[in-house]
Amino acid sequence: MKDNKMKLIKLANLLVIALIVTVAASGCRKKPVGLTPLPNPFAKNVKDQGPGGPGGPGLPDGGRTKPEQGINETKLNPDATGGHPMGPGHPGWIQDRAILKADTVFFDFDSSVIKASEKPKVAAVADYLKANAASAVQVEGNCDERGTEEYNRALGDRRALAVREELISLGIDPTRVDTKTWGKDNPDNDPGHDDAAWRKNRRDDFVVLNPPK
Repeated sequence: MKDNKMKLIKLANLLVIALIVTVAASGCRKKPVGLTPLPNPFAKNVKDQGPGGPGGPGLPDGGRTKPEQGINETKLNPDATGGHPMGPGHPGWIQDRAILKADTVFFDFDSSVIKASEKPKVAAVADYLKANAASAVQVEGNCDERGTEEYNRALGDRRALAVREELISLGIDPTRVDTKTWGKDNPDNDPGHDDAAWRKNRRDDFVVLNPPK
């Protein structure tokens, strides 16, 4: 009888130990950290993709912001332009989009770096401003239709700021150069949805600003 009791006690102790080990093991199973997330399988087909995920193809006109609603990024911000404060803006000045139309600067996909082939255009704009001391210029950054609204507006801003910095480096007073970003809301007249059309929208436009008469 005594032996049976001892056996039952030992069995009970073994069960308790097994239960403790099981609970401890399950408690140590934590969610893995530091893992690289799997890429979005559709991301490779989406260009100008924003940090919030692919924006997909452009929306029809009814879903686009009207050009008049473009964001004017002219403001004092020394950090955003490499230490140069941005121009104070020229409200009421007369805009002329035709004079420097031929000097539109184009960019590679998802880039705000001015290509060597485009730098002569920026130099031509600088020469125009030096020859017309009363005028200023607004640099307008644009993107193609792919990607999110937020990302493309930020990219358009960077493109405009890159050209502004180049003009400043060529001797143009910073207060004579304003910037504006349209993102993807001011597309070229080409109605296509292919590489040929998208290349035309990765651009900076120059708008000459003349003082009111």
